[in-house]
Amino acid sequence: MSLGSRMAGDAAGTRYIFVTGGVVSSLGKGIAAASLGALLEARGQSVSVIKLDPYLNVDAGTMSPFQHGEVYVTRDGAETDLDLGHYERFLKTRTSKLSNFTTGQIYNNVINKERRGDYLGGTVQVIPHITDEIKRCILEGGEGADICLVEIGGTVGDIESLPFLEAIRQFAVELGHDRVLFMHLTLVPYIASSGEMKTKPTQHSAKELRSIGIQPDILLCRVDRPLPENERRKIALFTNVSERAVIACIDVDDIYKMPGLLQAQSLDALVLKHFDITAPNADLSNWSALVEARRTQDVTVKVAMVGKYVDLADAYKSVNEALSHAGLHTGTRVDIHYVDSETVERDDGACLEGMDAILVPGGFGERGIEGKIAAARYARTHDIPYFGICLGMQVACIDFARDIAGLGGAHSTEFVAEPEHPVIALVTEWHDLSGDVQRRDAQVDLGGTMRLGEQRCDLVEGTLAANCYNASEVFERHRHRYEFNNLYRDTLGDKGLVFSGVSAEDNLVEIIELPDHPWFLGCQFHPEFTSTPRNGHPLFIGFIAAARKRRTQ
Repeated sequence: MSLGSRMAGDAAGTRYIFVTGGVVSSLGKGIAAASLGALLEARGQSVSVIKLDPYLNVDAGTMSPFQHGEVYVTRDGAETDLDLGHYERFLKTRTSKLSNFTTGQIYNNVINKERRGDYLGGTVQVIPHITDEIKRCILEGGEGADICLVEIGGTVGDIESLPFLEAIRQFAVELGHDRVLFMHLTLVPYIASSGEMKTKPTQHSAKELRSIGIQPDILLCRVDRPLPENERRKIALFTNVSERAVIACIDVDDIYKMPGLLQAQSLDALVLKHFDITAPNADLSNWSALVEARRTQDVTVKVAMVGKYVDLADAYKSVNEALSHAGLHTGTRVDIHYVDSETVERDDGACLEGMDAILVPGGFGERGIEGKIAAARYARTHDIPYFGICLGMQVACIDFARDIAGLGGAHSTEFVAEPEHPVIALVTEWHDLSGDVQRRDAQVDLGGTMRLGEQRCDLVEGTLAANCYNASEVFERHRHRYEFNNLYRDTLGDKGLVFSGVSAEDNLVEIIELPDHPWFLGCQFHPEFTSTPRNGHPLFIGFIAAARKRRTQ
């Protein structure tokens, strides 16, 4: 059934904004789309978001951070593109498995249907079968929202993204252009030697889109300086876009200025006019307050982030943002020092001198593991605030077991097959978000086989964790295979390690802390995924507050 047939008579149905990129990658489609979504929410519209990724991986779960940045995890356990993190930080809406689709997932769905005989013996082709599946996923992800933002990954002209572009072309034809808007982000470079801005790349990118049947309605032009009016007119003339719909996306020193920057150029008004939607004016006072909070930060703290992907900041994107949010809520400027864990291992922590706090984020693989253990030990023995996330909690447990509990052979079975004391071991059985029991062993495929998504954690009254949250239970997101081994719980507990949070369903250790320390906490989940600039996250706020106290005392 065509989209036109499915949506017939639905005058109040979802409107769709398709966001494409041209000229070069990494221009900031995710930030631009998220900022537009924030504007539309501020004008009373409910917004859903979808990211379409052209790679053949079924999801981002098995991809190296060096390849694609961090893996972002949704409430329902989808391992997705990091742009979904931008959406959740900017918007009130929460993403899900219906918010990220890859070429691999689309083809996998179609092949499974073919194997079942759903196509009744017909020849399966890119058009219409692949494009129909893409359109089906878009409809499913946008259902129920006033406006659905759909970001197409990659750059126009890439062979990988052609099926997605053809699908959204068909989408506009079948649904009607009054329900679909095309927004294209391009680069307008400045050539210093000639002192000119060059519009030709944008002209060619728009021409490439038109050649496959898509006429942009709005152009977002990424620039490093204001876009002159004559250049704006030139772009409009050669791309067949209204001059007022050529929007300058100028580089900013704070991404939370973007909603205000786009509103000043009436982007939200253009979108609502296209869709013939009447809505109240946007109140951006909360975004203005965030920008002001950044300006008035009066203390700078040095936070050492100890990992093995330190050459690529996007590998820890959500952690970086959560630290920044905590800084906004404590009046503190957070200066992140990326420290290679192998360096910590070589100099036994000397590179951590002068730090106000130490954070060990999540990660996989044996390389640098002893350096992460050494970082936890350095923080513990030097009374420096320590925050261990996922693997960061596990290395703190290993250090404590070795150094305080006297378990010299303590390690994780992720890195040593048969350690003398496996204080961290593979979780073989747990309950998922729906309450079903999941079972795994070391031989299963890596993709999608971890403890994933949001689960309840019960907190112990009077502990640091309970005080930070000011609650007795919390819901946090997970992404890991290995857990603290409960067989060692009494042994380490008798030596002073506090287990301040456990999973509600399975009694698995979720949070550990040291009571006789300024601030030492490790959590098995990933709190960075639920931090937003407007609210921050209680653990990150407590961590940065402790770092600020150390710096100012």
